[in-house]
Amino acid sequence: MQVVSVDTAQAQAIDAQIGAAKAGLQNAGSSDATKRAARDAAEQFEAVFIAQMLGPMFETIPTDGPMGGGHAEGMYRSMFVTEAGKAIAKQGGIGIADQVYRELLKMQEV
Repeated sequence: MQVVSVDTAQAQAIDAQIGAAKAGLQNAGSSDATKRAARDAAEQFEAVFIAQMLGPMFETIPTDGPMGGGHAEGMYRSMFVTEAGKAIAKQGGIGIADQVYRELLKMQEV
């Protein structure tokens, strides 16, 4: 079993997204605003999850060649994986956001 590590930049990005989602839920006044904030939080969660799943896949791609490798490529790959996760989640994702959204709404009713 391979252990997937999260670097400091990814951890900070995840913390920032979680904080923004919490703030959105707390500041949402009306029912529609609460539902929109919950949906946004669910999509952000799914985007982070997908990015974490895609990361190891991209680490296996060789970076040799005249334009490959280096620190810049590592930074680019990290940004690419994050944005790919966001794009996949926005287009419907893999179904995690729907379940998280339902659970967030249940938690708001209590």
